[in-house]
Order: sequence, then structure tokens, then C-alpha cells
Amino acid sequence: MTRNRRSAKNAGARFERAQADWLAERLGDDRIDRRVKSGAKDRGDIGGVRAIRGGRVVIECKDVATMALPAWLREAEVERGHDDAVIGVVMHKKRGTADPAEQYVTMTAETFAVLLLGGGDFERGVTP
Repeated sequence: MTRNRRSAKNAGARFERAQADWLAERLGDDRIDRRVKSGAKDRGDIGGVRAIRGGRVVIECKDVATMALPAWLREAEVERGHDDAVIGVVMHKKRGTADPAEQYVTMTAETFAVLLLGGGDFERGVTP
């Protein structure tokens, strides 16, 4: 079956819903949910996610056959700024499995360092 704009949007929405539901259950946090699209000031696809020190985490979801990691990471970084979050990551579909726990998460090395530091509200690039 050929994917068209509508089927692609539906697949993306299903992926976002599955990932948000799984993450909320896995982390035991009912604040985590799929976000409503907000146009030019989009703040990511999944909201309510917090790092261990309380900083907000933006998750940009992608369910596409062709990866475009640099563009996706730029998008996650823009959305991180819109949400005043400390971390922005891309959660993307692993072909061949629908298991939410088996999907991929990609981030920059700086974001990974912030995550390892606990994801608190501190200036990026500066160790607390």
C-alpha cells in the first residue's frame, strides 16, 4: 500500500499515542501525554516528561521510512526552546516492530550530557 499524506499523518498520530501511553505507564506518570499540535510554536509531540531534576523534556516523534536525523534534531532543538525545556530528543520508529519499548531515541552529545547530569534547569554547556 502506498503511503499518502493522510495515511502518513495517521501513522504518525498512532506512533505518538503509542509512545506517550507507553512512556506514561513505564515511568508511572499520568502527566505524560500526546500534545495537541500548536503550529509555528510547536513544543514537541509528547508533553509532561520531566528529567530526574525536574527539567522539561521535549520529544519529537517520527514514523517515516527515510531517516533525516540532522533535520529532526534541529526541529527538536527549536521545540525545546519553544517549551523552555532542558532536553530535546527525537523518538523514531524502528522498522519491523510496533513494540513502543523497542523504538529509537536520538539526541546530540550535549543533550546526552545534560541528561546524565540529571536534566536540571541549568544553562546548557555549563556544569552545575
